[in-house]
Amino acid sequence: MKTIALLGSTGSIGVSTLALVREFPERFRVHGMVAGQNLLLLAKQVKEFSPSCVAIRNEQDVPRLRRLLGNHKVEILWGESGASTVASSAEVDVVLAAIVGGAGLMPCLQGVLAGKEIALANKEALVMAGELFVDAAKQRGVRLLPVDSEHSAVFQCLQGNHRAEVDKIILTASGGPFLRTPLSRLDKVSVAQALKHPNWKMGQKITIDSATMMNKGLEVIEARWEFDMQPDRIDVVIHPESLVHSMVRYQDGSIIAQLGIADMRIPIAYALAFPHRLEGSWPPLDLKRHGQLNFMPLEKRRFPALSLAYAALREGGTMPTVLNAANEVAVAAFLDRRIGFREIHRIITRTMHKHSNRRATEVGEILEVDRWAREKASSWIH
Repeated sequence: MKTIALLGSTGSIGVSTLALVREFPERFRVHGMVAGQNLLLLAKQVKEFSPSCVAIRNEQDVPRLRRLLGNHKVEILWGESGASTVASSAEVDVVLAAIVGGAGLMPCLQGVLAGKEIALANKEALVMAGELFVDAAKQRGVRLLPVDSEHSAVFQCLQGNHRAEVDKIILTASGGPFLRTPLSRLDKVSVAQALKHPNWKMGQKITIDSATMMNKGLEVIEARWEFDMQPDRIDVVIHPESLVHSMVRYQDGSIIAQLGIADMRIPIAYALAFPHRLEGSWPPLDLKRHGQLNFMPLEKRRFPALSLAYAALREGGTMPTVLNAANEVAVAAFLDRRIGFREIHRIITRTMHKHSNRRATEVGEILEVDRWAREKASSWIH
């Protein structure tokens, strides 16, 4: 049986992970959970899965969580230190890292430093501190198993093949809700429209990132570090059906692809059970029913956020940290209806232009740059 520390239990990845634990109780057990402010759902999860410890964002919410739990016994921690304690607990075999955004970096890194296997859904950990994170994992012999559907697909396409023979990684993108919206109308799109992803059900932040294509940009940066691949060997192609989750092209021109339905339980299960595959309750992909698969080039004018991500990756150093921080601030402002949709990439661009890039040698430098970028991006939002 594999014991899990679930970072981000109340988010979409966390809920899907717990669905797997529920379906395979003989394989998985939850030792600890980390959540934000959805205390009602967290209390329900604790009562069902009986973790030994939980960590929440704010200390002042501890009394309320205790009331919601009633007589149910569980150790309650809080803040970044609490989340890190859950991730590094001696009883944990694997950390399922699914906290959204930069807040997931330190708990995930603490899991690495404690020698835990990492099932990685928090792409920001590699975006913010890719070199430091990967080096720490190598030094401690920690295996990083991708959970994002695209990176899981690449990981699966690499199995049984020689990495030296890889020509390109090809990440697929649905194009989101505005794939065919006239460019002149993008300044006027609403939050509700941006949250209507055509294929996936996800949290608000990642859904907006999918609409801007920043999510794909972050995935490009993640792929660079996860698979040790240079930026010019990572491509993105539009695939509206979201059935081909990603592909690998080899030096002989052959392309190997991974296909499946749009259900996050599949890549989560592959990461948690690797190298085995689980026969779950989800339906298999029926290509006869879905029919035609389409692929098309990406329109840079429509999705400038992706170009920003490539630029940050090529520049290296702390620029990806700035990209990520400014994006989080801008997306939050859009969700609060304080800026328009197209202002997101403009704020990121301005923040990146103001940054004096450098190579970070410790995580404290990363966190300082992250703080600076958030303050700078916020200064342009009124």
